Amino acid sequence: MTDLNTVLAELKRGVENIYSEEDLIEKLKENRPLRVKLGADPTAPDIHLGHTVVLNKLRKFQELGHEVIFLIGDFTGMVGDPSGKNATRPPLTREDVMRNAETYKQQIFKILDPQKTNISFNSEWLGQLGTEGMIRLASNYTVARMLERDDFKKRFANQQPIAIHEFIYPLLQGQDSVHLKADVELGGTDQTFNLLIGRELQKADGQKPQVAMTMPLLVGLDGEKKMSKSLGNYIGVTEAPNEMFGKIMSISDDLMWDWYNLLSFRPLAEIAQLKAEVAAGKNPRDVKILLAKEIIARFHSEADADAAEQEFINRFQKGAMPEEMPEFTFEGEIGLANLLKEAGLVASTSEAIRSAQQGGVKIDGEKITDVRQNAQPGTFVYQVGKRKFARVTVK
Repeated sequence: MTDLNTVLAELKRGVENIYSEEDLIEKLKENRPLRVKLGADPTAPDIHLGHTVVLNKLRKFQELGHEVIFLIGDFTGMVGDPSGKNATRPPLTREDVMRNAETYKQQIFKILDPQKTNISFNSEWLGQLGTEGMIRLASNYTVARMLERDDFKKRFANQQPIAIHEFIYPLLQGQDSVHLKADVELGGTDQTFNLLIGRELQKADGQKPQVAMTMPLLVGLDGEKKMSKSLGNYIGVTEAPNEMFGKIMSISDDLMWDWYNLLSFRPLAEIAQLKAEVAAGKNPRDVKILLAKEIIARFHSEADADAAEQEFINRFQKGAMPEEMPEFTFEGEIGLANLLKEAGLVASTSEAIRSAQQGGVKIDGEKITDVRQNAQPGTFVYQVGKRKFARVTVK
């Protein structure tokens, strides 16, 4: 039997906050499988590495013998989570939500054990609330308490609209915890307010309040904002191994350590040793390769990881590209053709278009035939012809 301190240390790894640790210890002492909930609104069709930070923690609860509930917010997805938003976002259609939900169901099992995962849809109970139920639910919280929430507070102060349904959303998420009798709910730090409302609603229902565990948000390829499909700074869990490898190798050396802490399953002592080796002169590129291979092996296979590494070596370390090249940084959106011109790789945007059509433009060694699109955030090597190279970062 694993002792409580060891279990607690495993569960706390990488966690930003626990509300509260004392409650978690008390629940673990009950020596029973805890009901651990993670909710996700299917607002986009793909799961990316940012989602896996909290999914990995859910998997850890599975490995420790607890009951895991992956809740697909097919009802709340149509409402729209206001967390972190500076404007009311349009709700999705039922068709959008269900199409994305099917993709989620397939992709989560790249991380979770399908034999130990309960999948629920919150339309099963939220769809039955009706007008009376919704009014009773809304009576549990005041407008003043809602305006304590940071994003609501800022929008109210800036006289930006806040729709009534945005106040309803946290209550609906909290009602999920009441219905499921959750012992623990996981989420990103941007979900803190919603998770704490779940505790309050459970108390009002006479239940023991759930423990809320929040995980840091993974910074995306741009090195600045949280990983997001809408921002284009993400790596999807179904992306091809070579594409994954190239994107991981493009992140900054500083960001690499955050990714190690949030995505790697290596012991913390081993990560600390790698960091010490880099500080002592080891090439951070070699350590980044280890991270890339670990992630690719998780979502594909070790053979795929080895092949992606070899492809990278062939491309970057066997003379395919020079070690030294000009470096540029651009802020905000920029078209590929304009980027090539500003980086001095072509004389004009028309030359960029013509070179691409003739197969002379490459990004990280991959041919690009159409440069009439925006460049992706991140750091990549841009090449025109055989001799013109530039390392460009788009933020």
